[in-house]
Amino acid sequence: MAQTFIVKGDVVTNASTNDFGKAHFVRITATSDVTGTVFESDGSTQLGQFYLENGDTVIIEKKPADKITCGTSKGSAVGSPRG
Repeated sequence: MAQTFIVKGDVVTNASTNDFGKAHFVRITATSDVTGTVFESDGSTQLGQFYLENGDTVIIEKKPADKITCGTSKGSAVGSPRG
């Protein structure tokens, strides 16, 4: 099934405490099985984790200053088509 989203930035490979340009939504695609982590803006206070199998894609909703770390993945800032 196709996903519709608004592209907002460049692709980041293996994100490490990245805020994706202060994006509210970030699309992550696993390039291998991986556990990702969302952090508060300080980069050390963990808010939660998510698991993706190789090839899985998820859109994470976060506060603009929150950061994502997710090795073996590709991620980019996106906008919601919800309007």
